[in-house]
Amino acid sequence: MANNTLLVDERQGDIGNFMVGRLLPFLKKRQVGPFTFIDHMGPSEMGPDKWMDVDQHPHIGLSTLTYLMEGSIQHQDSTGANQIIEAGDVGFMTAGKGVTHTERTPRELRKNTLKMHGYQIWVAMPKELEESEPSFQYITRTQLPHWKEGNLEITLVAGTGFGKQSPLQVHSDLFMVDITAAEAESLVIDGELKGEIAIVVTHGQVTVEGETIEAGQMLISKTSDTCSISMSPTTRVLLFGGTPLPEERFLLWNFVSSSKERLKQAKAAWEKKEFPVVPGDTTYIPFPSSRF
Repeated sequence: MANNTLLVDERQGDIGNFMVGRLLPFLKKRQVGPFTFIDHMGPSEMGPDKWMDVDQHPHIGLSTLTYLMEGSIQHQDSTGANQIIEAGDVGFMTAGKGVTHTERTPRELRKNTLKMHGYQIWVAMPKELEESEPSFQYITRTQLPHWKEGNLEITLVAGTGFGKQSPLQVHSDLFMVDITAAEAESLVIDGELKGEIAIVVTHGQVTVEGETIEAGQMLISKTSDTCSISMSPTTRVLLFGGTPLPEERFLLWNFVSSSKERLKQAKAAWEKKEFPVVPGDTTYIPFPSSRF
């Protein structure tokens, strides 16, 4: 592997009844731009004995970005948001000073088996916004910038890139881009994206300086603003990154903050059941006895 590239393999974990592959954080790299956490859900076939049912749980100091390639998730949170997120859409929940939410397979879809494949992403908030009011945004796939360049189909999911702007309102300089190669094609990023760059291979394979990178792996460029890969036919990648936040971020369970003391406060508040709740939902995930 080239000296200017880090290669990351997924580590397996569980969320409710669902297996995920965790890509970020890892030992050598805690963040890419403001992105602090990336979980890969699936691809998996769901059915009567296996639905997504993530009960009520809290967040502070971050925004969650849900992006699916297959399937549907019903998102409900303590702001009152209740939205079914379909493949290609974006659900973006800003936790700020504290929010609670659930993620479930929509009840009306629990009649037949269905495919689920997507990503759950945490974006750290700037320090001055960590205690802001919670909110939720939903952007449909038809609202996102989508265009073709050669054999590439490109969708700008979030932020700024390739001279375009996503309608999703984010809180710092970042980007998330979905790129599919119908045929073999080179992807050259030279000033098209600003900041640190990570490339997640979701389907197919890419080649970097003669080495093949398979689906389920992530590349992180050590050189900001520029990198180059060769994409095989029917390959799909997600690009993440942006300008790093100036302060270090700390993680404790579902909480992200620039202050370790604030993480302890959030833990105590959850254990005392002082967080806002999802309307009509009485479920509760206890704070884990050990950190993962």
